[in-house]
Amino acid sequence: MDYFANHFSDPITYGANLSFCQDLCSRDCSCLGVFYQNSSGSCYILDNVLGSIMSSKTGNSDLLGYIKVLVGSSQTNLNRNKEFSDQNQEFPIAALVLLPFTGFFLLVALGFLWWRRRRLQKTRDVKLGRPNSLSSGDLEAFYIPGLPQRFDYEELEVATDNFKNLIGSGGFGAVYKGTLLDKTVVAVKKITNLGVQGKKEFCTEIAVIGSIHHVNLVKLRGFCAQGRQRLLVYEYMNRGSLDRTLFGNGPVLEWDERFDIALGMARGLAYLHSGCEQKIIHCDIKPENILLHDHFQTKISDFGLSKLLSPEQSSWFTTMRGTRGYLAPEWLTNSAISEKTDVYSFGMVLLELVSGRRNCSQRSQSHSMDDSGSSGVHSSSSSTSGLIYFPLFALEMHEQGKYLELADPRLEGRVTGEEVEKLVRVALCCLHEEPAVRLNMVTVVSMLEGGIPLGQPRVESLNFLRFYGRRFSEASVILEENGQSDVMIFPQANASTASTTIDSHTFFSYMSSQQISGPR
Repeated sequence: MDYFANHFSDPITYGANLSFCQDLCSRDCSCLGVFYQNSSGSCYILDNVLGSIMSSKTGNSDLLGYIKVLVGSSQTNLNRNKEFSDQNQEFPIAALVLLPFTGFFLLVALGFLWWRRRRLQKTRDVKLGRPNSLSSGDLEAFYIPGLPQRFDYEELEVATDNFKNLIGSGGFGAVYKGTLLDKTVVAVKKITNLGVQGKKEFCTEIAVIGSIHHVNLVKLRGFCAQGRQRLLVYEYMNRGSLDRTLFGNGPVLEWDERFDIALGMARGLAYLHSGCEQKIIHCDIKPENILLHDHFQTKISDFGLSKLLSPEQSSWFTTMRGTRGYLAPEWLTNSAISEKTDVYSFGMVLLELVSGRRNCSQRSQSHSMDDSGSSGVHSSSSSTSGLIYFPLFALEMHEQGKYLELADPRLEGRVTGEEVEKLVRVALCCLHEEPAVRLNMVTVVSMLEGGIPLGQPRVESLNFLRFYGRRFSEASVILEENGQSDVMIFPQANASTASTTIDSHTFFSYMSSQQISGPR
C-alpha cells in the first residue's frame, strides 16, 4: 500500500525497534498510528489527521505502517451497548432529570480537554523540532510536493527575539538573525508587499525554491504562511554579503579567494539556468545577493523570489534602471528577459571582483588618460576624482593588453597579468550587448575551471560601453557643478541611437541597490 498525507513529519526517534515504536503510539492518546522504517529504525508518529491509504504501484516501500484501533470485537461492543440501554430503561425519571446537567458539564469538560490537547500537542511539536500541526486557519490544507518545513509565526518570534536583530533589508523585506530551539542559527526574511495573494500560490512557489539544493545556493530551511504573515527561513551565512567584504574596510580579499568566489557564483547560476527541473532566472545578481560562509564559501541568495513581488513592486523591479550598473541593456529597451540577463550581471560582478570597487563610482584615478576623456574622466592628473565607468576602462585595457592596470591596487602585486586576464576576458564575453552573443553559465564554468580555452570578447558588441562611458563623464561634470558628486545617473535612450547631447529628460535618477533588495 502507499500512504498519502497533507504534510510531512520528521521521525520522532531514530534507531528504535518496532515494539518500542508501537509502544510510543499506544501510550499517546493523540497518536492514530505509526510508520516504522526497517533500514534506519526511524519511527514516525501519525496524529490529528490520518492520511489516505491507497493501492501501491511499486510495492517496494521500506516502511511498515500500523493503525491504532479499539480493542474488542464489534459483537462485544453491541452487547455492552444493549446492557447500558436496558439499565437506562429502569430509571427513566432520573435520566430525564440528570441528563441536561450532565450534558452541560460533559460539553464543558470535553471543550477543556480539547483545548488542553491542542496546547500539549503544539508544545510537543516545538520541543521535537517537528513541523507544527495545521492551525484552525489552515483547515483548507493542501498537498504540495516538496514543501519545506512549516514554522509557526510565534516560533519565529521567539527565535529572533521578537525580530530585534536586523541584519539586512530591501525590496523583498527585512532579514533578521535567529536561533531555533535546536540551536541552529538561521536568517529569517519577512516578505512584504506580496504579489501572490493566495496561500496555495505562495506555497507552490516556496516548494519550487525549497526543492533546489546546490552547494552554491543558499538553502531554504522552511517558511511561515500564517494569516497575512509570509516569512522564509534560510541557513545563516556568517560572513555576510560580498559587498561588505569586497568594498568594506576589513581585510583585503586575496586573489585566490576572489577567484573561488567567481567560480562559486558561476556554478550556482549554471545550476539555476541548466540544472533545475524548472529554469530559474535570478534577475538581481549583484554583490549584495552573494553571501559568504566559512572559508569564503560562496552562495547565491534570493533566487526564485521575483515571482513573489506584488504587481506594483514587480513593475518597479522590471522598469528600474541603473542599479549600480548590473542591469543588462535589454532592461533599457523593454526586450525579453532571459537567463542571459543574469550572465550580463555576473560579468559586471566579475569586474568588481577584479578592481575591488564599484563599476560606477567616484574614485581617484591612478592611471593616465588622454584628453578625450574616453574612459569617463576629463583629466590626466593622477589625483583627479570623478565618476568612472569601469567596464569601459576594462575594455580599453583589454584592447591594449594592460590587464594589471585593472587589478585592485590593494593586492600590491600579489596577482599576475595572466590571472587578471582570465577574469576580465570572461567578464567581457558576458557583457556583449546582444544576449545571444553572451556566454552561457555552463561555458563560463568550463572556462574558469580551465576545461575549455578562454573566449575572445567581440569589440563590436561592446561598443555600447563607450556610450555609457561618455554619459558617465558628462554626468560627472553636471553633478559636480551642482555639488552632487555622490549621485549617479543612467541614460534612458538606446546606446546605438542616442544623441550625446545632455538632456535632463534622458536620464534616470540613480537608485541604490540596497533600496531594491538589500544585503542578505
